[in-house]
Amino acid sequence: MKRTRSDALFAEALTCIPGGVNSPVRAFRAVGGQPFFVDRAVGARVWTVDGDELIDYVGTWGPAILGHAHPRLIAAVKAAADHGTSFGIPNPFEVHMARLLCRAVPSLQKVRMCNSGTEACMSAIRLARGFTRRDKILKFDGCYHGHGDSLLVKAGSGALTLGHPDSAGVPADFAKHTLVLPFNEPEALRAAFATYGRELAAVILELVPANAGLYLPRPGYLELLRELTAAHGTVLIADEVMTGFRLGLGGAQARFGLTPDLSTFGKIIGGGLPVGAFGGRTDIMDCLAPLGPVYQAGTLSGNPLALAAGLAALEELGAADIETAGRTSTSEADPYTRLEALGAQLEEGLKTAAKSTRVPVQMQRIGSMFCAYFTAEPVHQLADAMRSDRDRFRRFFHGMLDRGIYLAPSQFEAGFLSTAHTPTDIEQTVRAAAEVLRTL
Repeated sequence: MKRTRSDALFAEALTCIPGGVNSPVRAFRAVGGQPFFVDRAVGARVWTVDGDELIDYVGTWGPAILGHAHPRLIAAVKAAADHGTSFGIPNPFEVHMARLLCRAVPSLQKVRMCNSGTEACMSAIRLARGFTRRDKILKFDGCYHGHGDSLLVKAGSGALTLGHPDSAGVPADFAKHTLVLPFNEPEALRAAFATYGRELAAVILELVPANAGLYLPRPGYLELLRELTAAHGTVLIADEVMTGFRLGLGGAQARFGLTPDLSTFGKIIGGGLPVGAFGGRTDIMDCLAPLGPVYQAGTLSGNPLALAAGLAALEELGAADIETAGRTSTSEADPYTRLEALGAQLEEGLKTAAKSTRVPVQMQRIGSMFCAYFTAEPVHQLADAMRSDRDRFRRFFHGMLDRGIYLAPSQFEAGFLSTAHTPTDIEQTVRAAAEVLRTL
C-alpha cells in the first residue's frame, strides 16, 4: 500500500487528537503500523487517500449491510436534509421508525431513540435499575456494551466476585455493583443467581458475543438465562446493537427464539449515521420520563437524517413488508438469503485454505458475521479467544492488507459481509488468504 498522504495525515492527527484517532481500535495498536485514511467508499470497497482500492470486511463496524453509499440511503439523507438537519422537536421519522421496530421485533412494545449503541445500553441499564429498584447488574466477560461506567468492568478473581474497573476514570464504587461471568458456563450462571439473584436489576449480554472475535451461545444457555432472570425478577437486556437486523429482521433474539425484557439497537438502524435505540415491555418503558421517574434525554435523539437513512436501510432489507418478526425467505432476491450464501462461501473457502496450509484456524460464522481465530482449540468464551496466536494474526492482517483485503485490525473483532459483496470478491479474498497462510 502507498502511505504518503495517510502518514502525513496521521502525523498531523497525533498533534491534535489523542493517539491520532477518535476510536482506539483504529490506531492499529493490536497489529502494529499506522492506520490508513479513507477518501471514499462505495459498495464493498474503500479507497484510501493514496488511491489504493480495498475490499472492505469492516463495513463501518457493522452498519454497512447494504454496502457503502447505497443509492437509496444517499437519496433519503439528501431529501431529509433539504427539510433541515435537526429540529429538537418531534418529527414523523421518529414515529415511523418506532412502529417499524416494534413490528419487526416482537419483544418491543415501546421504543425510545437515542444517539449511539453506548447510550442505548447505558440507558437500558438505568431503566432496569429504576424499574426493579435494585443496583447490581450482571454482564459477561468478552461482551462489550459501550463505554458506560457500569459496563467497563472486567471479571474479578473468582467466579462469584464482583468486578473491578477496566478503565481509568471508572470509580470502584460503580464497578462493585457489576458482576462479571464467563460466557457459556451454565453452572457459573446458576451459582450467580443463587447468591445474588434477588439483588440483580439486570443481566445484559450480546446474544452472539462479537467484540472478542465471534462465538456462539451453546444450546440451552440462553434458555437457562431467560428462566433464571424470570424467576428472580431480573430484567434481561439483549444487546442487539451489532446483531439487530444483521442476523435477520428479528435480530439474534428471533434467530435463537429468545424474548428479552429490553433490547438495545444501533448501527444498521441508522444506515451508517449515528443512532441508538432501546425498547421492550410497556411496563418497563413507561418508567421513563416524562411518564416515570427514570430520566433520559438527548438533543439529537430521533435525528431526521439518521432515521431517514435507517428507514431506507430497513425497507431495503424487507422490514417494511413483514407482518411477523423473524420472517425468513428462501428467495434468491432476499438480502438475508444472499448474505447467508456469501457467508457460507467465505467460511468454506477460508477453512479449506487453512487446512491446505496446516495453519491452526478456528473459523466462526453466523450469517454475515465471521471471525478467524489462530488457535487449534474451539472458542466458546473469552478465555478460549485469548489463547489465539495474536502475532500470527498480525502477520495475516498485514499480508491481506497488502493484497487489497481490509479486515478488522484486531484478532478480537468480528468481520462483516454486505449485500454489495460478490462471489468474485469472496474468491479473491480466499485466494489472498491462501497465499498469506502459506507464509505463516
